[in-house]
Amino acid sequence: MKTKQDFPSINERPPEGINADGTKIRVLVVDDSMFVAKQLGQILTSEGYEVVATAVDGKDGVDKYKDLCPNVDLVTMDITMPRMDGIQALEQIMAFDKNARVVMVSALGKEELVKKSLMLGAKNYIVKPLDRKKVLERIGAAVKS
Repeated sequence: MKTKQDFPSINERPPEGINADGTKIRVLVVDDSMFVAKQLGQILTSEGYEVVATAVDGKDGVDKYKDLCPNVDLVTMDITMPRMDGIQALEQIMAFDKNARVVMVSALGKEELVKKSLMLGAKNYIVKPLDRKKVLERIGAAVKS
């Protein structure tokens, strides 16, 4: 039986979630849906990203960001959540760290909220239902920005 070593690695590429120095890009996932948070986590870890924490609402997300800073490279932030929504959480994170990289996660039909979040400093956005390719594309662009 042939093994992996028997085939040339012409299509091999480095995982997107690894920095040039070999360290993992650290992500905080903020979403009130356990399913979406888990799905995002799986997509990200499959590309080498490290999910350093997950938060269940905006308040929890802001608190965890402040606790983990500067050991967070990126935040994925759901827009619609109980207790504190993603827009308020984005404002608080940006006030705390003007260089924070936040990617908003939104359901279809929330274009106005997405526009508002981009004006407040979000680097990009992802629309639910999640598409693996788009998630990695948008997060990759936000990390490089």
